[in-house]
Amino acid sequence: MKRVDVAYVLLFDELEQNVLMVRNIGTGPSYFTLPGGAVEKGETLKEAAVREVKEETGLDVHVDGVFSVGEAFLEERGHHVIFFTFVGKIIGGEINISFPEEIEEVTWMDLKHAEKYIHISSGFEGLIMDRNTIPYILREKR
Repeated sequence: MKRVDVAYVLLFDELEQNVLMVRNIGTGPSYFTLPGGAVEKGETLKEAAVREVKEETGLDVHVDGVFSVGEAFLEERGHHVIFFTFVGKIIGGEINISFPEEIEEVTWMDLKHAEKYIHISSGFEGLIMDRNTIPYILREKR
């Protein structure tokens, strides 16, 4: 299986009642995720998160700590995926779909509804309400 790292960003609206979600066009029906995507070779997790949000939504973001880390074995793709979800803040830009062949919609979704799409495992419901993070530490390249 090929290892794939994916960086997502959890972005709240000004009142912290909604989360920014994107509707992705897949091989089957479209589906919601947080904005984000695969980390490219030589790119840090944070760089990938910021780039992917810009590509998918048109927004500039600052990324803070890590909200969650998860993993999945996607047998049909032959991928072992590690999902890194950061908490971020919108610092500029305007919502704009740059890749309409990949992204169908960018929308604000209430927290409870959004939680269904962000890979929160059973027993961790409500985690999104806490907004807890751990630090992201980038060690210098040697």
